[in-house]
Amino acid sequence: MSIRITSDSTCDLGELVAKHNIGILPLQVNLDANAYFDGVDITPEEIFKFVAETKMLPKTSAPSIADYQEFFKKQLETYDEVIHFNISAKSSGSHNMAKQAAEEFGGKVRVIDSMALSSGQGLLVMKAADLLAQGKNADEIEETVLALREKVNTSFVPDSLDYLHKGGRVSGMVKMAANLLKIHPLIYMDKGQLVPGKKYRGKMSFLIKQYVEDLKQQYPNYDKTRCFVTHSSADQELVDAAKERVKELFDFDEVIETVAGSIVTSHCGRNTLGVLFIYE
Repeated sequence: MSIRITSDSTCDLGELVAKHNIGILPLQVNLDANAYFDGVDITPEEIFKFVAETKMLPKTSAPSIADYQEFFKKQLETYDEVIHFNISAKSSGSHNMAKQAAEEFGGKVRVIDSMALSSGQGLLVMKAADLLAQGKNADEIEETVLALREKVNTSFVPDSLDYLHKGGRVSGMVKMAANLLKIHPLIYMDKGQLVPGKKYRGKMSFLIKQYVEDLKQQYPNYDKTRCFVTHSSADQELVDAAKERVKELFDFDEVIETVAGSIVTSHCGRNTLGVLFIYE
């Protein structure tokens, strides 16, 4: 039976989407009264401009049940089964919407809560694509990716807490102290929820190397297939420093740079960077 791997747009896979024939359903970004679709008709630069001018964050919203039904129906016109990945259910209502929509298709659509976001979610999507290319069936793909969900390092370090503060994720006092002391907290996914970790201090170009070194110490055993260095329009110097340190310390077959889409950018701001991979 033919299988289609699909995801909502928060997987942040860039050019890999077309290369691996992955179907994408975009989430929505709202700037005042204007609605846009992630990865389709809005760019991170437009979001940065909107926030700078209005001092407000964009609002993001999940597709409706009807949107998911239409999307799944279209996939099933060509494929026998669909395996669909969503951003963590603790970060968005999209997973529950997709699950309800899938009920209409009599088991032909499997909906997976990635318990991650951005390229952390993308790692699971790519693993499913790898397994499909190896000839695995839907049961085998679903079983494997479900077992891997809690082994995905989804973490990042923001340059500024301004966006996280505007989104209600950190207090004004924490933001003020971080700016004053040049503190950059590690943010990571724990059981599908974003939580703060180690606090780094100093220039991003310096501390990002320490972040990579900490990851190597924390995860000495890892899936060597691929690693994502994902950022929200970060300075090239910062991106290059992260990629260089990853290649020095790890032994991945691929170190892939991806740029966060509009949904993720709306919540973390410019110059946020993460190194994401599956560990053992």
